[in-house]
Amino acid sequence: MSSAANTLQRQFKDLIRNPVPGFVVDLKNDNIFEWSVAIIGLPNTIYEGGYFKATMTFTNDYPFRPPTFRFDREFYHPNVYDDGRLCISILHPPGDDPISGEKAEERWNPTQSVESVLMSIISLLADPNCSSPANVDAGVAFRKDRALYDEIVKKQVEISKQDIPPGFKMPTSEKDFMIAAPVEIEEDDNFWYESGDESDFDAEDDEDFEEDEEDD
Repeated sequence: MSSAANTLQRQFKDLIRNPVPGFVVDLKNDNIFEWSVAIIGLPNTIYEGGYFKATMTFTNDYPFRPPTFRFDREFYHPNVYDDGRLCISILHPPGDDPISGEKAEERWNPTQSVESVLMSIISLLADPNCSSPANVDAGVAFRKDRALYDEIVKKQVEISKQDIPPGFKMPTSEKDFMIAAPVEIEEDDNFWYESGDESDFDAEDDEDFEEDEEDD
């Protein structure tokens, strides 16, 4: 198993055991390099009640290259392109960018993780970067016509509710979105096999994963 797959397995395992409030993560078709991410709208914001699905895709050289983050439905926001791609500094390649003025410390680096990306998204939703918007119209509306901006977003909130999984209990209070202390659980060698279904990861790969954890 590749180093990237090992790293992603560890991060996925951590997020399942200690979720980031307001997010739901899963694998797409059991592919460790493609994650399904749902953003749950915070209470007392224009996103309240929303369930915004997105896809996070990783390369074989992760974490040395950043993942991509793309909303599955139209998402009206100054920092989201028309095709759903999220434009945020933490997802930009490592190093300074003299054209945009972004410093290396604002951009991706190998110490970042999926969790750090999700936390950055929370901040971006509350405080868009309108200085160089990916969606110019949304940027203008956010600055000059907030009523129009809010109206468009609230319509998308209603559409997003179609994607709430059956039986899923939506968090509704601010307390539900507070970060809790990490839950310490004993290592479970059968983590990837709890469903009883066959896993895409064979026994040899699982042994490699365990060895990698021991090295850490």
